[in-house]
Amino acid sequence: MKSHEDVVAIVEELKRLYPDGLCSLQYPKPYELLFSVRLAAQCTDERVNMVTPALFARFPTLESLAEADVTEVEEYIRSTGFFRAKARDIVAAARMLVDEYGGKVPDTMEELLRLPGVGRKTANLILGDVYHTPGVVVADTHCIRITGRLGLTDGTKDPGKVEEQLRPILPPEESNDFCHRMVLHGRAVCMARKPDCPSCTLRPWCDFFVRSQG
Repeated sequence: MKSHEDVVAIVEELKRLYPDGLCSLQYPKPYELLFSVRLAAQCTDERVNMVTPALFARFPTLESLAEADVTEVEEYIRSTGFFRAKARDIVAAARMLVDEYGGKVPDTMEELLRLPGVGRKTANLILGDVYHTPGVVVADTHCIRITGRLGLTDGTKDPGKVEEQLRPILPPEESNDFCHRMVLHGRAVCMARKPDCPSCTLRPWCDFFVRSQG
C-alpha cells in the first residue's frame, strides 16, 4: 500500500490535471441528482444528460414525479436501459421523499439507503456533492479500477471494500472530488482496456505501470 506522501502526491497531481473535479451528471436540484444517478446504472452519464432535460421538463417538481404514471416515465428514460425498474424506483422514491421527508433529500447514509433504488454509491454521491460531507468515497467503476492499478487499494473489485480502503488514506476534505477526478482520468487516460500509460503523469506512483515495465 502507498505511503501518506504518495497518496498526497497522487491527490495533488489529480487536482492539477482536473482542477474542477465536478460530477459529470448535470442537475440543478438535489433530487434530480438522486434520480440521475439511478438512471446512470449500466448507462453512460452522457446518455443520462441527454435524457433528463425532457424528463424534468415534463415533471418539473418532486410532487409531479411522485404522482407520475410509471409507464409515462418509462418512455422518457427508455434509452438508458433497465427503464422499467428505473422508472418504478424513481416514482417510488419521489413519493417517499414527499410523504416522509417533506420533499427534501435526506442528509444521512441510513436515510438515503431507505429510498428505492439507492445504494451506497448513490448515497455517497449525494452526501458529497449536495451536503459536502467530508470523507465520502464514491466507488464507481473508474475509481475501483484506477485505485487498484495505483496500489491505493488491494485491487478488489468490491465497491464496499474499495470504500473501506480509501476512506482512511484520503484526506477527508479531498475524497469526494478525488473520486470525480478518478472518473475524469479513467475516461481521458486510464481506460479499462487500453490505458494510455505513456501519457499518464501518475506513472511515478503507479503499481500497474511498474509491473508493465517488468
